[in-house]
Amino acid sequence: MAIQVHIWSDIVCPWCFVGKRRFERALKDFGEPVEITWHSFELDPHQTSLGGSSASAPERLAKKLGMPVERALAMMEQMAETGRPEGISFNLKDGKTRSSFDAHRLVHLAAESGKQDAMKERLFQAHFEQALDVGDREVLRTLGREVGLPQDAVDEVLGTDRFADEVRSDEATARELGISGVPFFVIGRYGISGAQKSELFVDVLRRVRSETPEDSSTTTPQQGDACDVRGC
Repeated sequence: MAIQVHIWSDIVCPWCFVGKRRFERALKDFGEPVEITWHSFELDPHQTSLGGSSASAPERLAKKLGMPVERALAMMEQMAETGRPEGISFNLKDGKTRSSFDAHRLVHLAAESGKQDAMKERLFQAHFEQALDVGDREVLRTLGREVGLPQDAVDEVLGTDRFADEVRSDEATARELGISGVPFFVIGRYGISGAQKSELFVDVLRRVRSETPEDSSTTTPQQGDACDVRGC
């Protein structure tokens, strides 16, 4: 029987992309069946659009965190350095900042046809490597088509509020669990916060595989690099 893994993440969270890569490497090392369910989490649920702002991504980050632009640029380069060993080519300087709500709804649609992971991956690539606007519905239509989602289903989701309740439900569950930053992994009875090293994920997976039903009490989450409402 496959181990159940639940992951809360946001499409616009760089540590979530890194965490996905590290967990994928852990799965290869683990080598046993694992069933992953992706859950929605918005770092900025009030974000709507760029609002016509001509500010660059470093300027927007500097304003949000109250720091000089030079410091924001250094943070972006540090994140790029972190991503390289994981096979991620971060292009944060050209990034677009929009609501990820519709993108999360598309991930829920993809789950119906077993393409949730592929949709999540494509959204990460689009946002972080290609600097595409994942809040733009035309961009989302293209990305959905690329991973093989039926165009009429994508159009229905983006033209209605379908899966809005599912996104809000995911976020409500996150609050109940005390999740304030992402990525956050729930593997069996273990909570793991942040983009941990793959070795830790392997250790937890093996521990879950060896446990008996009597081992049911929850444990204190492991802490790692993550993003929260204050930033990454």
